[in-house]
Amino acid sequence: MSSKPIRFLLNDEEVSLADINPNTTLLQYLREKLGKVGTKEGCASGDCGACTVVLGEVSRERSSTAEMHYKTVNACIALLPNLHGRQLITVEDLQHEGQMHPVQKSMVEQHGSQCGFCTPGFIMSLFALNKVHDRPTREQANQALGGNLCRCTGYRSIIDAAMTAANKTDHFDSSSAITIRRLQAIADDSVGTTIELSGNGYRAFSPQSIGELARLSETYAEARLVAGGTDLCLQITQNLDQFDTLISTLDVPELCQVELSEKGFTIGAAATYSQFITPLSQQYPEWGAMIERLGSLQIRNLGTLGGNIANASPVGDMPPVLIAMGATMCLRKGDRIRQLAIEDFFLDYKKTALEAGEFIQSIFIPNASDTTHLKIYKVSKRFDDDISAVLAAITLQLKDNVVSAIDIAFGGMAAIPKRAVKCEAALRNQQWDDATIERAAAALSEDFNPLSDARASSQYRLQVAQNLLRRAYIEISSPEVVTQVITHA
Repeated sequence: MSSKPIRFLLNDEEVSLADINPNTTLLQYLREKLGKVGTKEGCASGDCGACTVVLGEVSRERSSTAEMHYKTVNACIALLPNLHGRQLITVEDLQHEGQMHPVQKSMVEQHGSQCGFCTPGFIMSLFALNKVHDRPTREQANQALGGNLCRCTGYRSIIDAAMTAANKTDHFDSSSAITIRRLQAIADDSVGTTIELSGNGYRAFSPQSIGELARLSETYAEARLVAGGTDLCLQITQNLDQFDTLISTLDVPELCQVELSEKGFTIGAAATYSQFITPLSQQYPEWGAMIERLGSLQIRNLGTLGGNIANASPVGDMPPVLIAMGATMCLRKGDRIRQLAIEDFFLDYKKTALEAGEFIQSIFIPNASDTTHLKIYKVSKRFDDDISAVLAAITLQLKDNVVSAIDIAFGGMAAIPKRAVKCEAALRNQQWDDATIERAAAALSEDFNPLSDARASSQYRLQVAQNLLRRAYIEISSPEVVTQVITHA
């Protein structure tokens, strides 16, 4: 299989990269290699948004109505392989023919900047917001800016800038047809090849097909697979790690698909949260609401379901829900494919059932019955964009007020995402009442002996888990009371 360099558009200039360390982040590349210092480093962990840039993509499906799609990403936790076949836009690119971009004008007119350090990141988030929504609502503006922090201006003037910049065209609109053709030409030239980047003794591969991914995964069994890299990059920026060999899954079409059938959802391992949150929310509103708290929009634009699972973090948000939903995964090694329940994937802290050379291909989430109650609770120090201290996922079916089916899983309570087996046993085939709930809450102390860390103490975690079970009982048994409380809050 032949290999070719990474190719992308830097604004409207085509760039080809072959000899550079693939552990380089977009932020390092922009500031240190290109001298584009408008993109700032604030936290190096994807929390502040000062490094926000925009990636432009063309949908894989060819048609006469192909359009550009824009998304914000944190340049501090995105790697160079993310760029192949895409357009990278920074704050320096917005000005055109000596004139400020409409979002820049709005920030000036609404007095949205003081010290200015965070301003480029806000500008890029506003730019993407107005590319995604012709007339964004205030709620959409809040969500788009949820990953951008400002210490001195306050947010009212920035939100006002978002509203006044709406529905205004720019030079990116007028040149979109040309940009689409150029990106499609890069995609066409990449078919049947593997994109390779190497430098300083490190290398990265970006296979363009699942067969090539399978081959590379077996050939380089010790390589680290990376999709969005929103967690892996923290090892680079915070721990100063360097990975000898990386294999990117972002350009493998089969891993980026989201399919809905009569039986449920099949989500490719490299599908991003932003890609599947809408269809998932339509069937599971509680799940969609939790995903909106999983991270900022920049994180959800790059983070993937497969990455969240494979990372095997005990505080990962998705695995407990997947376990409670009875989800399964498709694992591939070479031509061999095997199915595995999500709950059987996690063996010990950061240890999984993946074999050397094996990778996650997709995740299947079965449709819930109309009589199934789904409750998902995330407890964290910050409401948005924070790691869970405890995450509870509960699916329940009642028949004549008797628990006919129950599945409960927790994150943050053990070394792995884990099912509450004894708690389930205390509930199964029992009356759905106060006494049963209290017995089940007590059983949680037999299921878990959580550790204490910077996020929460062991005692706090156990008490929260018990209280979340009680909360689920109240919400399912007396929804009218919960509605009344919310209405009068």
